[in-house]
Amino acid sequence: MPQRPLILVSNDDGYVAEGLRELADTLESIGDVYVVAPERPRSGVSRMITLHKPLRVIPYDRERRRMYCSGTPTDCVYIALNHILPRKPDLVVSGINRGANLGDDVTYSGTVAAAFEAVAHGIPAIAASLVAHERPDFGPAAELTTRVASEVLANGLPPRTLLNINVPNNYNLQRGLRVTRLGRRGYERVVDRRDDPRGYPYYWIGGPELELDDSPGTDCNAIHQGYAALTPVTLDLNNDELAAQLASWRLD
Repeated sequence: MPQRPLILVSNDDGYVAEGLRELADTLESIGDVYVVAPERPRSGVSRMITLHKPLRVIPYDRERRRMYCSGTPTDCVYIALNHILPRKPDLVVSGINRGANLGDDVTYSGTVAAAFEAVAHGIPAIAASLVAHERPDFGPAAELTTRVASEVLANGLPPRTLLNINVPNNYNLQRGLRVTRLGRRGYERVVDRRDDPRGYPYYWIGGPELELDDSPGTDCNAIHQGYAALTPVTLDLNNDELAAQLASWRLD
């Protein structure tokens, strides 16, 4: 009898997040699932890795192979791949994030970072997000992500490439999805300075959404039109075109 696919699930919202639980439960229909997720929310940490303090991994459901880690999403995947899992997984799925990861968000996202850590190890990966903050319904997003996961298990992905999924809230699965490219999504650059009770300053950064690239073919446009967006994203950061131009510069 062939082995069932081995699937690692992580996220950046923490191990108690509803989206993680819904995703892991749904993926169990297509494979053997391990969960290694952060012990607390770690949104916006990108590919931060912990190098200067010890990390702990604590099971919270031994029977279902679910555990949390004191580090970042990248730490979770790194430790799982190199220490916890019984063999190399067939797929890593990160999510389901509560809130969109569209356009430029992917460079900040801990959800996407967990998937990037997988592809850096040569393992196909998916990052999944629900475009909602209030009254989120993760069911349709989990089902759609599982459908995509089945296709990845059957067909594979190119090296160093992940799939980034964004799903509208209360999504009708009959609409399917659109294959897109990353758009641009910016925020108002707000720095709110305040004083603590002892008179020392502290700062809150970040502001409301300011810019949304609604160009046809982008993930932002697909979501704006009410579709789920499926975006292939590569870890390859090289710019070969500019490198060719730089060869003509007088840099000697």
